[in-house]
Amino acid sequence: MKDFYILKPGKLRRKHNTLYFIFKENDKIYKKSLPINFINSIFIFNECNFNTKFFNFIARLGIPIHFFNYYGFYSGSFLPKKNNVSGFLLVKQVSFYLDLDKRLYLAKEFVRGAIHNSIKNLLYYQKYGKNLKDAILKMQNLIKKLDECQSIQELMAIEGNCKFIYYHTFEEILGKEYKLEKRIKRPPDNAINALISFGNSLLYTTSLNQIYKTQLDPTISFLHEPGEMRFSLSLDLSEVFKPVIVDKVIFKLVNNRMIDDSCFIKELNYASLNEKGKRTFITAYENRLNQTVFYKKLKRYVSYRHLIKLECYKLIKHLVGDGVYKSFKMNW
Repeated sequence: MKDFYILKPGKLRRKHNTLYFIFKENDKIYKKSLPINFINSIFIFNECNFNTKFFNFIARLGIPIHFFNYYGFYSGSFLPKKNNVSGFLLVKQVSFYLDLDKRLYLAKEFVRGAIHNSIKNLLYYQKYGKNLKDAILKMQNLIKKLDECQSIQELMAIEGNCKFIYYHTFEEILGKEYKLEKRIKRPPDNAINALISFGNSLLYTTSLNQIYKTQLDPTISFLHEPGEMRFSLSLDLSEVFKPVIVDKVIFKLVNNRMIDDSCFIKELNYASLNEKGKRTFITAYENRLNQTVFYKKLKRYVSYRHLIKLECYKLIKHLVGDGVYKSFKMNW
C-alpha cells in the first residue's frame, strides 16, 4: 500500500473502477491512473477538483484524503465512514481521559518516549564529535522529574523545557544557517521552522491514518486536550515519533545537502517549502517510513510506518486491561 502525494493543480476523477489524476503541464493535458488496490491515502497540496462520483468511490474503498494549503499546513481530512468501531473501547478511552491518574500515566509515557528518542538523536551526533553533552545531561535530568508531575500542566512544562533545549542543539548538528532561536509555527519565520512544521504536518496525518485503521477514536487524547476540529490523539502519538521520523529526515536532508535555498519561499518574517522542497522532503519522508527495524516483541523487521500502528495496538491493550502501555523508545 502506498500514499499518493499530489502537488500540482488538477482534477481527480473516477471512471468505472479506475481513478485518474488529470493535470496540465507545458500546455499539454496529462492523465495519470492511480492503482486503487494499492492506495493507502491521498495527500493534496494544491488546488484540486473533485466530483461526488469520486468521493463515493473513495468512501467505498475506505481511502482517507488529507488536504494541505499552499504553504504546506494541514487543513483537514476526508475520512470515510469507519467500519472498525467499538463502543466498548470508546467508553474505555473516555473513562481513561476522565480519570486523572490514568490519564497522567499515559501522558507521561508519551512525553517519556518523546524525550528519550530526542536524547537518542543527540547521542548519535555526539559520537561524531558534536558538542551536545550539556544538552543531553539537562534532558536526562528533566526526564527523571516526569514521575513527580501531578498535573498535565506540569508535564507539558517539562516537555516544553526539553524541546527548548533540544531545538537549540540544531545549530550544532546542522550548522549556523539552520540555527533555531525559537520554535515559531504559524507562520514559520525561517527555513528550519518551515522544515519542522511541514514534517510535523505529514506525521500528524500519517498517525491519523494508522489510528483510523484501528478501533481508537482519534478525537480523545491524553497528553493534548481534546478539542474541536482536530484529532488530538494523533498529536499524542506524533510526539513519540517526531524525533524518530521527522527530525531524522531533516538531519539527513540538510547534512547531505539534499535541500538548500532553492527549496524555499522566503518572505518578510516568513518561510515555506516550494514545490521542489516539498517533493524532496516527501521523498525522504516516505523512505524513512518504509525503512525497517527489528522489533523484538514480534521477532521480525517492521517499517516505521507500521511501528505507529503497533503503538495504537499497545494503547488499545492498555485501555482494555490486557497490558501496560510503554511508549516506543529507540534502542539503537
